[in-house]
Amino acid sequence: MRIAMIGTGYVGLVSGACFSEFGVHVTCVDKDAGKIERLKNGEIPIYEPGLDDLVARNVAAGRLSFTMDLKEAMQGVDAVFIAVGTPSRRGDGHADLSYVYGAAEEIAQHLDHYTVVVTKSTVPVGTGREVEAIIRRVRPEAEFDVASNPEFLREGSAIGDFMRPDRVVIGATSDRAGEVMRRLYRPLYLIETPIVVTSLETAELTKYAANTFLAAKITFINEIADLCEKVGANVHDVARGIGLDGRIGKKFLHPGPGYGGSCFPKDTLALVRTAQQVGSPLRIIETVVDINDKRKKQMAERIIAACGGSVDGKTVAVLGVAFKPNTDDMRDSPSLDIVPALQAAGAHVRAFDPAAMHEAEKLLPGVEWAKDAYGTLEGADCVAILTEWNEFRALDLRRVKSMLKRPVMIDLRNIYNPEDMAKAGFTYTSIGRPSPAGGMDRG
Repeated sequence: MRIAMIGTGYVGLVSGACFSEFGVHVTCVDKDAGKIERLKNGEIPIYEPGLDDLVARNVAAGRLSFTMDLKEAMQGVDAVFIAVGTPSRRGDGHADLSYVYGAAEEIAQHLDHYTVVVTKSTVPVGTGREVEAIIRRVRPEAEFDVASNPEFLREGSAIGDFMRPDRVVIGATSDRAGEVMRRLYRPLYLIETPIVVTSLETAELTKYAANTFLAAKITFINEIADLCEKVGANVHDVARGIGLDGRIGKKFLHPGPGYGGSCFPKDTLALVRTAQQVGSPLRIIETVVDINDKRKKQMAERIIAACGGSVDGKTVAVLGVAFKPNTDDMRDSPSLDIVPALQAAGAHVRAFDPAAMHEAEKLLPGVEWAKDAYGTLEGADCVAILTEWNEFRALDLRRVKSMLKRPVMIDLRNIYNPEDMAKAGFTYTSIGRPSPAGGMDRG
């Protein structure tokens, strides 16, 4: 089989590379000449573990290629995937579909045989029908079907998610389109992956419903963590106690500074706007969006409180600025609220992230960037952990303590044990856990 993948961002590049690993011939298309040139030279424009090897292997095998020429890419394909960005539209929070609709118009110009046009981008309900209408308007005689195939990839583990998914969701407008999509995913039949085939609208809504549910789950445990701090309970034990219930599940019950990234913030907001537009508001998700926005701003207050109520003239060492580990994605990262708030309060921020600093430098002016975790610490008044990279989980606490002016750690990811930190002589602040003495470890 042959497919074209329009867009070499996170979803397009990972999906294209993984399809080629299945034995499909994939041509990835992008208008960014610089990005295409880098990919042809073996340079991967995003950070995703294992992606460089996967791309190199399939390029060498002749199954994966890159071009700016959509007409060339569409020759003889069974399907063409739209995997362009759908950012939040400025001013109203709706998904910006201009790139999707632009891709649909260009696809229409080059259709010369039956092709399934697949929306891989996260798009609101009704987008697939509009894509179909655009193509019909441009090329009334074209032979094609539209399908929706939402992605469920987690940054940092996207290749595994694609190769061993919980499910594949396909919204198809015809049996013929459904059969093409089943053939593409046939390798997953061997591991008995559930294939859910449904309507366009249902597939589109399924993606948003999944992301907003997970965002709500994160926000729920964050609020429970705040309650734990008031009543002396341990949020980790609460999370374990409820997560062992099969109806709830243990995933996404880790308290932190709020969700970020390329999906949850824009998708929750887009679904809220869609629901309001059709007169069926989602009050729960509206509240989730509001709570999460406020929470990220509140995290700077925790750091300031741990430093005695003021960071004016003080140096704050920050470990991790990406929204999660194993990615360089800075989109809606809590650090984008926390770091500027600390700077506004008079702090000098010295930071390190294993992958995201090249992106963060553009977004966080005035930060001093260190070469490694220990490079942030010398003479700092406190250290704050914002991202739970593995290399931050086993720091030499004696060394950390010796480098800081005061042994103050604010652990917004709860990766250390309060008892261990107390024995090491730290003033330790985490989220939703009691201190060894019985009070809250809020510094």
